[in-house]
Amino acid sequence: MKISFTKYQGTGNDFVLIDNRTGLFPKGNVDLIQRLTKNKFGIGADGLILVENHSSLDFEMVYFNADGSQSLCGNGSRCVVQFAKDLGIIKNQTTFSTYDGVHDAFFLEGLIHFSLQDLNEILSGENYFFINNGSPHYVTFVADVEKIDVGHAGAEVRYSKEFAPAGTNVNFVEIDHPLLKVRTYERGVEAETLSCGTGVTASAMVAASAFEMESPVTIETQGGQLFVSFVKEGPTSFSDIYLAGTAIKVFEGSIDV
Repeated sequence: MKISFTKYQGTGNDFVLIDNRTGLFPKGNVDLIQRLTKNKFGIGADGLILVENHSSLDFEMVYFNADGSQSLCGNGSRCVVQFAKDLGIIKNQTTFSTYDGVHDAFFLEGLIHFSLQDLNEILSGENYFFINNGSPHYVTFVADVEKIDVGHAGAEVRYSKEFAPAGTNVNFVEIDHPLLKVRTYERGVEAETLSCGTGVTASAMVAASAFEMESPVTIETQGGQLFVSFVKEGPTSFSDIYLAGTAIKVFEGSIDV
């Protein structure tokens, strides 16, 4: 079978996108998803995204991490919005369904703004905070994020007994007013990625809650700059949360599987 695909990246977080409105892609085949996303042996990507028909919304996004697991993906959502526009499914705004429900997105001044669900709880532990915003996120603040061995330190938390069996994404955050600098170990990729959309959003929410950072928050990642806007409803509750950044088409092609 030959599969046509398009590769997109959002601040260095890269994805294989497939138009699956005909329903031909075997999305239950985890081995295939792993092979397509594997660097050097496949197309190579942090995740794989299917665009499918939806009965009442513009489309449905089906997202897989590189290991075949599923979760919400913020940068992937921005990329799928650009893909849907390139396919002619949408124009400059959209409402679609993905892992944790219905989201809206729009284009403004070269950026794609993607909505996340309202947040009503931020948990705290010893030197860390924890948020589930469609994906689980551990957030810890450090003096110099560039000095962190994200692969080693992130894996220790991700596989710790405290977060077993599902594990968690791990975000290391430096406050460099007026910016946040964020590096993330991503569950499902099992490595540091150049950017994590839900991770920077979680980091911004914690910074707003614990350190009174105001909307919008600018975040520097290894892959580029992102912006998080929100309305603070209470000490640990937020509404109108949007992640904004670019989504860029890298190349398109087909692969025999």
